[in-house]
Amino acid sequence: MFETFRLSSKLLKTFAGQIHAVWSIDYLSLDNHQLLCSGSEDSIIRVWDVDSNKQIQSFNGHSDCVTCVKFSSYYHYNYNRNVICSSSIDTTIRFWDIKNNQQLQIFNERTEWISCIEFSPFNDGRYLCSGSWGNTICLWDIETSKLLHVFNGHINGVRCVDISPLQSNNNNNDRSNNIGVIGGNGYTICSGSLDKTICVWDIETTKQLNIFKGHGSYVISAKYGSNGL
Repeated sequence: MFETFRLSSKLLKTFAGQIHAVWSIDYLSLDNHQLLCSGSEDSIIRVWDVDSNKQIQSFNGHSDCVTCVKFSSYYHYNYNRNVICSSSIDTTIRFWDIKNNQQLQIFNERTEWISCIEFSPFNDGRYLCSGSWGNTICLWDIETSKLLHVFNGHINGVRCVDISPLQSNNNNNDRSNNIGVIGGNGYTICSGSLDKTICVWDIETTKQLNIFKGHGSYVISAKYGSNGL
């Protein structure tokens, strides 16, 4: 099946303009409109219109390499705004309003560079998880701009984080679900690290649930499967 896909696949578009390494991209499809955002080594976040193949916006408030970019579901659901969240080696996380070309928020309470970010699948993405080179995972409340908890346990830098998928029994009620640590209703965070392990953390109790060992080198990507799997 893969070989069939490979032989029939072809390059559809190339987005030119980056002159430095691209560290992260994210995709948004909204009202028959497709957007890409990218973060690169030149500290700039770029927004691309997929249909026109053109760059339509850029943000250059970071002072060092942009390590991760994500479109914010929280701002979309609650304010009907297209907003990008970005993390950087400059130790900050920033939120950017695409339409109004402005920075909305900045989180900068950590001292080590931030390698990865992920939004919660519950509460319309109100909560943000970040991993840092300081061996920690942070949980943030976007609505209040507060750092809720710092998870400690890795002995080397955290390279990737993910939050467990939306629970089917909460599908219809999650917008009013009051988590506060936060309460977490069974949701967990997984983190991969340069210490060659994957850790699983309970959001409600803030405890480490499990640690997976076996990789012979750095863990640079870890993802949950869907509940359907």
